[in-house]
Amino acid sequence: MTQEPRVTDISGVPPRRGFGRRAVLRGAALGATVPLVAATAPAATAAGKAPRRDGGPDAGAVALRWLGTAGWRIDVGGRTVLFDPYLTRFPTGLFGDGFDPRTPLLSRPEAVDPHTGRPEVVLVSHSHWDHLADVPHIARTTGARVVGTETTYHLLVALGVDAGQISVVKGGEVLDFGGIVVEVVPSLHSRNKNCSYFAPGTLNAPPAAVPATIADLPEGDTLAFQVTAGADGPSAFLMGASDFSERAVRGLRPDLAMIAVPAGTSTHRYLPRLLRALDHPRVTVPVHWDNFEVPLGGTPVRDPAMDLDAFVAQARQTSPATRVVVPDPRTVYDGAMRPLHA
Repeated sequence: MTQEPRVTDISGVPPRRGFGRRAVLRGAALGATVPLVAATAPAATAAGKAPRRDGGPDAGAVALRWLGTAGWRIDVGGRTVLFDPYLTRFPTGLFGDGFDPRTPLLSRPEAVDPHTGRPEVVLVSHSHWDHLADVPHIARTTGARVVGTETTYHLLVALGVDAGQISVVKGGEVLDFGGIVVEVVPSLHSRNKNCSYFAPGTLNAPPAAVPATIADLPEGDTLAFQVTAGADGPSAFLMGASDFSERAVRGLRPDLAMIAVPAGTSTHRYLPRLLRALDHPRVTVPVHWDNFEVPLGGTPVRDPAMDLDAFVAQARQTSPATRVVVPDPRTVYDGAMRPLHA
């Protein structure tokens, strides 16, 4: 007997046709109303340090996988850190002519589990659906610790994650997970040409009802993270949206910079300012340029609103000594973003 694929659908709200792709990029600002519950207790993971070379871990001891959108899986020895893991990639009409903010939230375990392993830590940049929708399933089934904003905390608890698994941060924290160091960086959400964006807002209390649609997940402030495998690197700067606080990132000096590709030019000199503030990383990796409503696998489909080629050209012009690597989800990379195998 063929088993039907499992789908977590926590909505029940009927769909409604609404904004087109251009309207969203122009600035559909939707509020959010959303609450509280609890689920599994966190599972402790044994700490282990990566092999060291010249005072830091060997780049070969680190494996990186792009999970599409802004997402990453970072393996250090037998330990796993996830960043913004969005793998269900369900359709909302965003890449067509009928974006529907009342699209029900979904999480498909069969799409998520093969890519995520048994993570020890899940880092969440902000609470929009293309960053948060699969995190409740991952947290409930693995016991991973989730690090995110207060808004992320309230939404995850409402979606059945044990409050004890969630670490609320604001930016500026430096967290040591037994040899994997996570620096939390205050950041900003991307802006469209009207200097606005979808679903702004924050939660400082449980939402009024269990989140059921993508509009029920407000941004809730945005964070970036720098993850260092061991005390001295390699280090990776991870972004979930294409804006940043220049003062907050100055002095980070990562080896790798996973930089979100912008959809427009509303952020003044976005890439040159960012690369300069990061002191010209050894490797720049563009992210969040793919169509995240197409299932992961095969050649990534580009988001037509993102000019990936122009981003790569500007990165090379701005920072000639920096190597630009356009990631592929079928490839596993080492700590210097060199392919380990396809």
